[in-house]
Amino acid sequence: MLGRRASDVPSNGMLRVMTTSRTFEEGEPQLRLLLVGGNEKDLAQLRKLLAEADGGFARLDQAASPAEVLSQFERGSYDILLCSSQSTDNAAFQLLRQVRQHSSGVPLVFLSDRANKAAIEAAIHAVKDQRADENHPSETAAASDIDSFSAEQQNREPEETLRKLWRSAEQMADALIIMNRSGVMEYVNPAFEALTGYSRHEAIGQTLGMLNSDDQESALYDEMWNTVHSGNVFRGIVMNRKKNGETLIIEKALTPLRDGRGHITHYISTGRDITDRRKLESDLQQAQKMDAIGRLAGGVAHDFNNLLLVISAYAELMLDSIGADDPLRRNVAEIMSASRRAADLTRQLLAFGRKQMQLLQILDLNHVIGEITTMLPRLIGEDIDLVFVPAADLGKVKADPVQIEQVVMNLAANARDAMPGGGSLTIETATVRVDESYVQRHSIVPAGDYVLLTVSDSGEGITAQHLGHIFEPFYTTKVAGKGTGLGLATVYGIVKQNGGFVWVYSEPGLGTTFKIYLPQVHSLSSMVRITGPVEVSPRGCETLLLVEDEASVRQASRQFLIRSGYSVLEASDGEDALRVSREHGGSIDLMITDVVMPRMSGPRLAERLAEERPEMKVLFVSGYAESTVLKHGEIDVATRFLQKPFSLKTLGRKVREVLDAAEARTLATTSRGHGSSD
Repeated sequence: MLGRRASDVPSNGMLRVMTTSRTFEEGEPQLRLLLVGGNEKDLAQLRKLLAEADGGFARLDQAASPAEVLSQFERGSYDILLCSSQSTDNAAFQLLRQVRQHSSGVPLVFLSDRANKAAIEAAIHAVKDQRADENHPSETAAASDIDSFSAEQQNREPEETLRKLWRSAEQMADALIIMNRSGVMEYVNPAFEALTGYSRHEAIGQTLGMLNSDDQESALYDEMWNTVHSGNVFRGIVMNRKKNGETLIIEKALTPLRDGRGHITHYISTGRDITDRRKLESDLQQAQKMDAIGRLAGGVAHDFNNLLLVISAYAELMLDSIGADDPLRRNVAEIMSASRRAADLTRQLLAFGRKQMQLLQILDLNHVIGEITTMLPRLIGEDIDLVFVPAADLGKVKADPVQIEQVVMNLAANARDAMPGGGSLTIETATVRVDESYVQRHSIVPAGDYVLLTVSDSGEGITAQHLGHIFEPFYTTKVAGKGTGLGLATVYGIVKQNGGFVWVYSEPGLGTTFKIYLPQVHSLSSMVRITGPVEVSPRGCETLLLVEDEASVRQASRQFLIRSGYSVLEASDGEDALRVSREHGGSIDLMITDVVMPRMSGPRLAERLAEERPEMKVLFVSGYAESTVLKHGEIDVATRFLQKPFSLKTLGRKVREVLDAAEARTLATTSRGHGSSD
């Protein structure tokens, strides 16, 4: 038989009154039982139990529904009514009402799926005792025994359930609050106390308003209460305030609690602290946003570099074409000066977008920063105290020293602007290990060994409103003309390009601290340093193949190289260069080629032509970063690469450098060969 609610039947399946089996004596009238509801299987099972319990002295009939019970009673009386466990609560109540109205003396027993022989025996015995006792109403014997057992069992089960519910509420990880209809707290669990800092004694008798935060719009609180007052469940993210004033971000559910008549009597609030999770999500979103802005800025800067190269190249050509006393010379010089300033801005954008070319070396930050600090006083002014605290036995990092200088200078300039009345600037280094606990709070930073560079100032600090935007390009809080908004964006881009991470800590009036984590390296191999070019633009007479897909850049470069004495062949891309090379009958001393081009990359073109012209030298040029350049093939970025934008004189010097380096190697080889023949 099917189960019923605990409030209808005790746990042993039927109302137990006695456990001793007793049968009717000979001549005693047979008991008549009526089963209400159930199916054929239930009827057969119950008859089997009656036969085992009473030896066949009981007769069992069946009524399909409470409506059929009255017609059954018209054909004869019954000693016991059995209500099947398959009957609904409504059907059971109808049956109880009809029996009390028409046959008040018949005991009514509710069955469950665990009815057994002992239970059936107890019911039969109770009815027999009821018949034998003429001094009591017909229901007394059965009802008293049944009621006594029922009360015992029904009291025991709710008590155990209440104990389980109490332990669950007390031990659950989420904060639990029970409030009356007026919203006054009547119960809070230990998780609530740990989360908010309020004790149970402090919270009970107060409303949820004690947790309201100024950071949360009041409209959400109104929406929450309107939802539950209308009988619905509120689910949402709410900002609350701890006892110490800290802000909590809570994933809350507020549920109305109804009584048996459906009236709301209480409200149940559960809350889960997601403050740390939201912080990590915010950090990730910020990193993704900065990456997206960086890609955009880098792409724009790369395209802009080609335009600047054309402007500056033609300005140089014009400047070389006019006399020293020509009044147009000053105008052309202004064009060149503006193009150089624009090139500086694009370099900062490339740094932010991590597309700036690097010359990586194994560095001791103490040594690099020690040299920088000798120049910083002139930048920050005499009214700012500069303190450098180098760590002993500092680990090494792999970075571009020029970029590290750029980072420190930008941070120092930013600190100077934050301290117009003077103050202190402190630069510190340290070797740190980032463990799992730190990673859990800053999920963007992998665990490992880092060299930490800390730059702190005692300036005005940064408000929370601006703190999340300071690394965005062109974002500035300075007055017009005081900054481009690229200083901190450049810092961010350089640090990320070197595999590091930067965090800022600041409060208004308490200064600002930048912490830069650069991965520590253990290999002591170093990149080759490149010496700066001289200020002359040497000439030549060799034959050059110029491969550039930007027509304006190609034409300006070709015109300059021809003026410098070279014979120039030009091609618009790799396929065109192959054709030009095969049609040219003479030698080609040097190919100047862009790295990233449609149809065929520069390195691939160099490989193809190396088979046909093994003596030809190659100079690569590109506006892309080293990582992008190297994806297109093996390139010596230290000696045979020129970063866009460049001046035409820089191009002339680099061309001469590559050609002369090749000749020097040839002469050295020839000299060694003569020496061995002597």
